[in-house]
Amino acid sequence: MTSTLPADPLAGLAAERRIIVMIGAPGAGKGTQAERLAAALDLPHVSTGELFRQALHGHDPLGAKVGKYVESGALVPDAIVVEIVAQRLAQPDAAAGAILDGFPRTVGQAVALDEMLARAGTSVWAALYVEVASDLLMERLTGRRICTADDQHIFHVAARPPRKDGLCDVCGAELFQREDDRPETVRSRLETQLPPMYEIIDHYAEDGVLYSVRGDNPAEEVTEDLLRALATIRVGA
Repeated sequence: MTSTLPADPLAGLAAERRIIVMIGAPGAGKGTQAERLAAALDLPHVSTGELFRQALHGHDPLGAKVGKYVESGALVPDAIVVEIVAQRLAQPDAAAGAILDGFPRTVGQAVALDEMLARAGTSVWAALYVEVASDLLMERLTGRRICTADDQHIFHVAARPPRKDGLCDVCGAELFQREDDRPETVRSRLETQLPPMYEIIDHYAEDGVLYSVRGDNPAEEVTEDLLRALATIRVGA
């Protein structure tokens, strides 16, 4: 498909700081889109999962706080998460903005983010919702198969099926389905995670910064749709 996007999809937009929040259910592909947008817009991709991993390997008080909760299997409190994100956004490469992936996860975190940004004289510039129907989410999340000999050999029954059913293309070992990918586990996960996500969507819709695109198209098309959505934001809009 030939792209109809301008060479610079954000040409003519406000020069304000661009804090972009990615929203999407597990399996919607928001992480992939966050990476693609970060490259297209020359903004850092800020993943809270990666921030937690970095904090755990650090030797400062904040890392110790995170480690205490992660090791016990407890959720990291909102105040600590916000502090970690604030530290990351204070780094020079985020001066023009950032793509936030995995945060906020609750309305409470969204409000805390709003307050933190307001203290810095800015706000969430756009919240991008990658919308995917629940049946497609189930198909994406339950279709993964892993090699029994090497867990880096990953296949998907629909998106990337092995040449021989049930066998790894690389080494010929049997493939298996992880417990986390079984339908009952995935269904429980979605039932837990979707309601807070819908509350976040409502929060940003009320603020007038929510932009929704269909996530069931090929990744390249979803990226173009997201960039077109961002290109509607104009000075004074």
